[in-house]
Amino acid sequence: MTSYGDEATVREILTGSGDTWAVVGLSNNTARAAHGVARVLQRYGKRIVPVHPKAETVLGEPGYASLADVPFPIDVVDVFVNSALAGEVADQAVAVGAKAVWFQLGVVDEAAYERTRAAGVPMVMDRCPAIEIPRLG
Repeated sequence: MTSYGDEATVREILTGSGDTWAVVGLSNNTARAAHGVARVLQRYGKRIVPVHPKAETVLGEPGYASLADVPFPIDVVDVFVNSALAGEVADQAVAVGAKAVWFQLGVVDEAAYERTRAAGVPMVMDRCPAIEIPRLG
């Protein structure tokens, strides 16, 4: 299996990129992985920002329909949309000035990974922050 994002990048994004995480694909559907991961991020002190076409308030945080609609700086964009849509989200993350991009387990777009890193934005792909963050110790 190819790894997209070494341990140093994972650690940097989780500990050094900032605490405002836009979770793209997050809704009030508690059966979805995004909901559980967002709860874990909150437990570790991250501010989650739900980004979903419904713009629902999730886990106490107001939602936005798109990254461009978020009226404050975003540190990390955590992407839960399918791989076919993820590249566009990565491009939007770069456009809004996010400090890092994280594609969840199963979300893979190698071209987007190369574009994002070429733009100087650290990126991890096909990994889960809810799995990685407790491992930091």
